[in-house]
Formats: sequence, structure tokens, C-alpha cells
Amino acid sequence: MFSKSKINDPAPGGADGAKPSTPPSAAQASPSPAPKQSEFKASAPKAKPPASVLSADLHVTGNMKTTGDIQVEGTVEGDIRAHLLTIGETATIKGEVIADDVVINGRIVGRVRGLKVRLTSTARVEGDIIHKTIAIESGAHFEGSVQRQDDPLNPGAKSAPAQKANPAS
Repeated sequence: MFSKSKINDPAPGGADGAKPSTPPSAAQASPSPAPKQSEFKASAPKAKPPASVLSADLHVTGNMKTTGDIQVEGTVEGDIRAHLLTIGETATIKGEVIADDVVINGRIVGRVRGLKVRLTSTARVEGDIIHKTIAIESGAHFEGSVQRQDDPLNPGAKSAPAQKANPAS
């Protein structure tokens, strides 16, 4: 155990008699397990980091992969994999996009794979979209095919099975 007087006292063997408030505060610190639990709870939750932003004047050649969020305003020639991917109105992506959530405001030339895919009115997509859920706003330009899959993030996954008629028994 430690006592508070030793931590705060710069010299060992200091004037203990001059600090009458030391024993009550030391008594309060020692037997209280509640502050230890609250300290642990305070350090346990960590704030989610902000999205990485690729500005409009940035041109990236190569693939990108993160478990976080990305907001693209510039040009990317390569594949992108992220948790949440937001394509800005000024952005152009030439490659495959794979993310849990994809919000497209700009241009993509390539395949899009996402659990939730949203094409806004300013979106321009040239390529196939493989999704679990999709939303296409009026005014969006799309050239390609749309395919629903239960697991669109896995390239080897099969499309959702068509319902078969049950034979009469």
C-alpha cells in the first residue's frame, strides 16, 4: 500500500505533524474500491477516430485499406476498402470499392460492393453494384448491373437464392 503523505512529500521524513489533513485523506483513498472501478470505466470506451479525408487536390495511385472511415474528395486510381466510404461530388474513383456503407456523391468507374449503398442525385457510376440494400436518388446516373447478395463484401458469395415453388405433397 501507499500513503498519500509519501507521494506528496518531496523529502522523506518531512514534518508529518504539520499536515493534520493527511491521515483522513489517506484513510479515504485506501478502503474505497469505487474510484478504481470508475477510473477503469473512464478509460475503457475509446472515441471513434474521425474519417480520413482525401482533399480535392489529391491524386492517389494505389489501393487503400482501412477498418475506419474515408471521405474522398480527390482522385483515386485503385481499389478502396473501408467501413464507411463517402465519395464527394468532386471525387473520381477508378477501381473497386468495398465498404460496409457507401455513399456516392461523385464518380466511380468500377465495381461497388457494400452492405448499404446510396447513390445521391449527383452520383455517376459506371460499373456493377453488388449490395445488400441500395438507395438511388432521382437524378443519379448509373450504367451497369445491380445484384443483391446477403454478403456482398465477400467476392465468392453467391447471390440471394430465388424462392422455389414448393411441390404439393
